[in-house]
Amino acid sequence: MKLPENFTIRMEQMLGPEYEDFIASYEEPRNYGIRINTLKLSTEEFLKISPFKLKPVPWAHEGFYIGEEDRPAKHPYYHAGLYYIQEPSAMTTISVLQPKPGDRVLDLCAAPGGKSTQIAARLANKGVLVTNDVNSQRIIALVRNLEMMGAKNYVILNELPGKIAAHFPNYFDKIVIDAPCSGEGMFRKDPFAVKSWGEFSVEKCVSMQKSILKHISSMLRPGGYVVYSTCTFAPEENEERISELLKKHPELELADIIPYPGFENGKPEWGGGLQELRKTVRLWPHKLQGEGHFVALLRKRDGEDCELKEYVPPTPSPEAVVDFCNFVKDTLHLSPDSFFEQGLFQSYSRLYVSPQGLPSLNGLKVIRPGWYLGELKKNRFKPVTTMALALKKKDAARVLDFSSKSDEVIRYLKGETLSISGERGWNLVCVDGYPLGWAKQLQDMLNNYYPSGWRWLD
Repeated sequence: MKLPENFTIRMEQMLGPEYEDFIASYEEPRNYGIRINTLKLSTEEFLKISPFKLKPVPWAHEGFYIGEEDRPAKHPYYHAGLYYIQEPSAMTTISVLQPKPGDRVLDLCAAPGGKSTQIAARLANKGVLVTNDVNSQRIIALVRNLEMMGAKNYVILNELPGKIAAHFPNYFDKIVIDAPCSGEGMFRKDPFAVKSWGEFSVEKCVSMQKSILKHISSMLRPGGYVVYSTCTFAPEENEERISELLKKHPELELADIIPYPGFENGKPEWGGGLQELRKTVRLWPHKLQGEGHFVALLRKRDGEDCELKEYVPPTPSPEAVVDFCNFVKDTLHLSPDSFFEQGLFQSYSRLYVSPQGLPSLNGLKVIRPGWYLGELKKNRFKPVTTMALALKKKDAARVLDFSSKSDEVIRYLKGETLSISGERGWNLVCVDGYPLGWAKQLQDMLNNYYPSGWRWLD
């Protein structure tokens, strides 16, 4: 692999005698990984049905290495949201933060959604996940990935950090800053990162990182934690950024990170000599099975909490209530009341379930105000795939459960109409017991409602 000359010169100066091992790692195969979605099943359950040979990732209990020959995106389990495809080192950030059920968590630079989906699984649909990205194009992937994972307790924003900070003072228990960076740690994984290194220069990325970090402390509750991570080696984007953050915000302090084999302490000499920087962690591709990363965990010292008035979204119209209740009674083994108890609300012709405990989002650009259930049509409710993916097989009155090895499941994922007889009405389509989406039985034909943008491509 041909690396940028300015990059190799700097890395040789930084690493000294380790440089040869570092450069040699670029001639080795990259590592591939998946992370089991524990919203759907436990890691033990997945191991029993896994189509891949798996090897555990040491720093992520739900993470596994897979072989280069595996094609995880070409398996029906991927479409059922049973796992997320993720580079192993990228799993470190959320493992370090350790979000727990009930936490209020912000993922500020979230697209395409790797960190957010890992947070959602660890929250187990308890608490609040606010996930955001400023890039309106990249956010499309973020929406799809969170919806495919079957999360319920999230809000997706497309906003600047300063505007979010104004709405959420001292609100979050935990914040994730997977900062935009020069991407040097991804050179082996992604050839495009090498080509774009000049465009996403260290200087440009430092400017973006500064603009993001200045708003973090004001959104974090006292006693809360923020994790800052990059996939680059440049000290200006790593130790220097944390050193400056601590100087400007004395209420923040670095916290210890559980060490794993291959993890290396950050370098105080690369961040102005602040010895506390040894609590940060660097992941080097020549020292572990993963790409290059930097991770820092910070805690906000104790102080006074700020109680925000909880926003209560408007209840659905009487007509919407009737249409939705009729759908639930006909299609699900669930009580309509269970949706109202979770926070059912109406936004124009759509129905959502909103996470509990949110302040008002008025004035923010909201992409998803909650779990998207479906649309209100004339005298009826039409469910969407997002609703299906967050249900269990046992929740549905009518189920079509295809084998992962069947032709029918691939045809369904391609959006084809299937010739299958059955009871008229909405069917929850599953693969080996795990929901994929909806189909509607009309006599001996099954209308396919799998979304066109998600379909299986040969």
